[in-house]
Amino acid sequence: MGEYQAVLERSRRDPSGFWLEAAEAISWHRPPTTALDAERAPFYGWFPDGELNTSYNALDRHVEAGRGGLAALVYDSPVTGSSRTYTYADLRDEVARCAGALAGLGVVKGDRVVIYMPMVPEAVIAMLACARLGAVHSVVFGGFAPKELAIRIDDSEPKIVVTASCGIEPHRLVEYKPIIDEALRTTRHQPHSVVVLQREQSRAQLTPRDRDWLELMAAAEPADPVPVASCDPLYILYTSGTTGQPKGVVRDNGGHAVALAWSMRHVYDIRAGDVWWAASDIGWVVGHSYIVYAPLLVGATTVLYEGKPVGTPDAGAFWRVIAEHRVEALFTAPTALRVIKREDPYGELLAGHDLSRFTTLFVAGERLDPETLRWANDLLDVPVLDHWWQTETGWAIAANLRGIEPMPVKAGSATVPVPGFDVHIVDEGGEPVPTGTEGAIVIRLPLPPGALLTLWNDDERYIDSYLSTYPGSYITGDSGYLDEDGYLFVMGRMDDVINVAGHRLSTGAMEEVLAAHHAVAECAVIGVPDSLKGQVPRGLVVLKAGVRIEEGVLRDELVASVRREIGPVAAFRDVAVVEALPKTRSGKILRRTMRGIAAGNDEALPATIDDPSALDAVAAVLRATP
Repeated sequence: MGEYQAVLERSRRDPSGFWLEAAEAISWHRPPTTALDAERAPFYGWFPDGELNTSYNALDRHVEAGRGGLAALVYDSPVTGSSRTYTYADLRDEVARCAGALAGLGVVKGDRVVIYMPMVPEAVIAMLACARLGAVHSVVFGGFAPKELAIRIDDSEPKIVVTASCGIEPHRLVEYKPIIDEALRTTRHQPHSVVVLQREQSRAQLTPRDRDWLELMAAAEPADPVPVASCDPLYILYTSGTTGQPKGVVRDNGGHAVALAWSMRHVYDIRAGDVWWAASDIGWVVGHSYIVYAPLLVGATTVLYEGKPVGTPDAGAFWRVIAEHRVEALFTAPTALRVIKREDPYGELLAGHDLSRFTTLFVAGERLDPETLRWANDLLDVPVLDHWWQTETGWAIAANLRGIEPMPVKAGSATVPVPGFDVHIVDEGGEPVPTGTEGAIVIRLPLPPGALLTLWNDDERYIDSYLSTYPGSYITGDSGYLDEDGYLFVMGRMDDVINVAGHRLSTGAMEEVLAAHHAVAECAVIGVPDSLKGQVPRGLVVLKAGVRIEEGVLRDELVASVRREIGPVAAFRDVAVVEALPKTRSGKILRRTMRGIAAGNDEALPATIDDPSALDAVAAVLRATP
């Protein structure tokens, strides 16, 4: 770890010099002379005297440098049977025209625009158009329920809402306009206009307040980029809160651009002209950071995929996209891999796809269990690299830094802390724990460029949620440990550490054991109340497609495995087979909701749930199991 260690030490010894040097990769309207504004702590600001425009950095500067003919955005939509490629010049022109259209509706620097759209190029164009004007976008995942959309509209108070007539799922259409209308019937705040992209699969009925996207674009004059202060907000992205009120994470312009450009080169080893695919959604942080902004900031080609890992049409969809568009690196969630593995455990659908350009598979979002790592590694014969980050951080906290020094993979580890993130493991009192001991993962302040500035209109909640538990540190809410080589093992949310008869045990470690069984496609372990031991673990497993095994036999084998690998202290005796695990639309298993159901609580349906029927089925199992 010689080169990595040198970069890490420099980032800690001279953070100002380190990040001012990184800022040279960005085109500034007024270059910064100061790296960190520490006087406003804990509301730190990066490059406070700098001015720039993020949209200009993502598009115009590449065109001006003679790279306007290179592919910027490749849209691949198996649900509509269409695809489209935008060059940097094409995308610059579309974004400038969209910015002009928004300006014609009265949008100016500092205004908010809510974007509620499917995975279509116009969604990316709208995001970049807001950035071009210095307006603040807030993307809400297309298909969110009216109540959740209304909460976000009332909190961000947008001047404009941009939407589409519908989203397209593998087996159904989701009409967006009725959702928008229902949400606006309940909101205190009313936007001036709703801009609607009409899709041929289902056209919406427009009201006097609604404006047609194509008509606005046809009449619009292109708008020039508006310089903004580095610390001015670029976007608000809402993440779930424990109170039920979502938290509006605020991201800045300057720190965000610097961090993402640095990460593409040093974490992912992606540069101008490379083809990159983040298989996520623009409604999530991965979509913001690594579908839209980061690849365009470095001049790469980014793939926008309107489809699923399976079902559009089958479990070979990812391999088709990689081959067809000559993708060099893919970023996806472990859940996507597990779904593909379940449907096609032997990788038969990989046959016939030329993946010769494909070099690296990055995963994040859920912990990558060793069995899924082994399966993907054997199937694809490329490095499969787990890394770990959060909506709040905006980019990787820990990773295998391919652009600095590729490192050996340790199953179950996200590898090492990324320069800029000062990661520590502490006990309940905030004291450091010995190497190899599990504890709370915290990051010493200040957070690096690209991390959240605060929560929208709620500085107090920002401090209470993230900074008050361990003064001087940001609490990640995850538990884990650092080994003797400095590798970070993230074991799961702090809520997923259970107390069995006084022994603190990680459900993530138990899940590793279950996932290693030849019949198991994916699994979850939750802690449930027990009158004798306080808590005991309960397992839920999904079988691989085509596997036949008696449930009693499987249960005995899994219980024996946990007893052998974790120990009798785990008291693991209860495991059930289910058809599917309930998840969010981003692929995270709803462990907290399942814990509440198992405890007998009346759990509300999460706003981000992907398939409510999966939760209903699991809930029946949890309530029926003693």
